[in-house]
Amino acid sequence: MQFDSAQLETFAAVVDEGSFDAAARRLRVTPSAVSQRIKALESRLGQVVVMRGKPTRPTAAGEALLRLARQVSLLELEAIVAVRGTVEALRLPIAVNADSLNNWFLPAMLDLSQSLDARFLVHQEDEEHSAEFLRNGTVLAAVTADPRPVQGCRVVPLGKMRYLPVATPEYAERWLAGKPLADALAEAPMVIFNAKDVLQHRLIRKVTRRRMDPPAHAVPAPGAFHQAVRIGLGWGMIEDEIAEPELAAGRLVDVAPGKYIDVPLYWQHWKLESPILDALTAAVLRAAAAGLRTS
Repeated sequence: MQFDSAQLETFAAVVDEGSFDAAARRLRVTPSAVSQRIKALESRLGQVVVMRGKPTRPTAAGEALLRLARQVSLLELEAIVAVRGTVEALRLPIAVNADSLNNWFLPAMLDLSQSLDARFLVHQEDEEHSAEFLRNGTVLAAVTADPRPVQGCRVVPLGKMRYLPVATPEYAERWLAGKPLADALAEAPMVIFNAKDVLQHRLIRKVTRRRMDPPAHAVPAPGAFHQAVRIGLGWGMIEDEIAEPELAAGRLVDVAPGKYIDVPLYWQHWKLESPILDALTAAVLRAAAAGLRTS
């Protein structure tokens, strides 16, 4: 079976933009043309590839096709570079966890954008779950906490992010003083990033050897998360490079001295011979070497 590259490009645009109309604007065609291309693609496959909702999403069959669509697009762009020497609007969909975006990853984007006319489409996702974006074809590469390669992908170790359990002195005096730490942590409110964030629970198990479910405030933005801890809303796990100056200044205290959580990170990308992917990976490795722990 052969696929029409225009149909594949249109399918990827519909998924990225979230609607047929938005895809039409990006591709500079009419919504009717977008609809006709998707219907022709589905007719060729004999299966529906797009769920017509708000936003549009790929079906299970569409997820299998999406990676092909992106790989074809990337290879076509590289062929244009080889022939013409230049390319317009190179789009690089990637998945990165919030703390990496807030700390070490952005210099990699700057590094690559200075050598290529690249436009990043960043999907923010927890490092424990970002590999799913590779599985369903949404991205061509991702920062993950999973060393097991997604099918068709390569894995490169990046380094570790270290998180410290911290709180304000006033919070610690109110919630943690005068009782065994294990008992205090069972009742003390904590701040989590979202429902996928298990760092605080991992620290509790490390300290108490028990599973607990204390009260939690979900604050799903890195800056707001840090601020929530700084004002005493709860204790939370904060990256060491952010927490240590606050600890040294006395604005925060260590909830469990000597205890921390290290999160190893990996770069997973398509197993595709591609100068663009190679350049992206090299930029990410340089940024990781400058911003992550190696031991």
